[in-house]
Amino acid sequence: MRIEPSKRMESFEEGIFQVLDEKKKEREARGERVYNFSVGTPDFEPAGHIMEAVVKAAGEPKNYKYALTELPELIQAVAERYKKRYGVELESDEIMSVYGSQEGIAHIGLSLVDPGDIVLVPDPGYPIFSVGPTLAGARLVTYELDEENDYLPNLEAIAASYGKGAGERARMMIVSYPLNPVCKAAPDSFYERLVPWAEENEILIVHDNAYSDIIYDGRVGRSFLSFPGAKEVGVEFYSLSKSFNYTGARAGFLVGNRDIVQNFKKLRSQIDYGTFLPVQYGALAALTGPDDGVRAQCGEYERRRNALCDGFTGLGWAFERSQGTMFAWSRIPERFGEDDVGFVTELLSRTGVLCTPGSSFGALGKGHVRFALVLPVETIAEALETVDRSGILREVK
Repeated sequence: MRIEPSKRMESFEEGIFQVLDEKKKEREARGERVYNFSVGTPDFEPAGHIMEAVVKAAGEPKNYKYALTELPELIQAVAERYKKRYGVELESDEIMSVYGSQEGIAHIGLSLVDPGDIVLVPDPGYPIFSVGPTLAGARLVTYELDEENDYLPNLEAIAASYGKGAGERARMMIVSYPLNPVCKAAPDSFYERLVPWAEENEILIVHDNAYSDIIYDGRVGRSFLSFPGAKEVGVEFYSLSKSFNYTGARAGFLVGNRDIVQNFKKLRSQIDYGTFLPVQYGALAALTGPDDGVRAQCGEYERRRNALCDGFTGLGWAFERSQGTMFAWSRIPERFGEDDVGFVTELLSRTGVLCTPGSSFGALGKGHVRFALVLPVETIAEALETVDRSGILREVK
């Protein structure tokens, strides 16, 4: 029998990632070094007290039953974290758990939009921002993020086309700062405009707060909900993955507007039996434990950022410093034009340095690359030396 996949699968192509992975494996099979800056998985370990909490809970047979809901003390810990870290007051019915923010963003559109509704997503932007609304049958409209506007959305232009009173009104908008992949943070003034703008135009805001603990040069990572009126217009996803290196555990939360949270909770009750209890106990330990390790880790990411961005700049490739996230983003060397895939392929072939083509993050990512800061400073220095010896940055068209 011939199996026909659904038409929605046509937009989910592996494409360049599969090709690059094959080239990486070929190089490794020849015994050649690969400096893998492509995947954003932290190389740091979770803190000891987090792992101990998981191990202890995993030793209790009762914790292998369906969880069905969150531990009350975990919900309280999230509320206390938001009050202490962001100055945000949250009630228990304004908090729910998800299997990491990626899963949450993938599914929240199912509870907020109907097929054909317009959802605004950033370009460039993290792919799940587009995948989630697509699964809900939404009509995707990208809003442009460009260097000239410091990678911030032009709210006035968006309102003119998709705000209240426009011919086609958007239902929902996904926002995230510090933003993966472009590594920009947003000033407070942006959120101070965003909240009343969203209320005026009746557009729900879904904010992804994955990197507020990985932010550089003295900036302060904020929550969308820190700004007056934010709870009236939206919600925020908060993840333990990057701050606490809890990626594989898939522990995150949706917080904010009570109606949105409870509506999403109703949807997830149809497909979810609750987060594995040992994972919840580990999350509880993360949220209630010391933050010294989180701050120290941010400092190490910043040192890596300096080594990579300044190192490439010193080799003649102007590489702007990231403002936040565990990544670095740059326009590719001039001689490659807009061919980011060609540059990434040649860079891997000649140096073993593997990064991600910017076109993987949207049309406006073309001509750029993203590096994940997942290798120590010493290894970054080795990679830079290899690139320098190859001469790839000194060649002209």
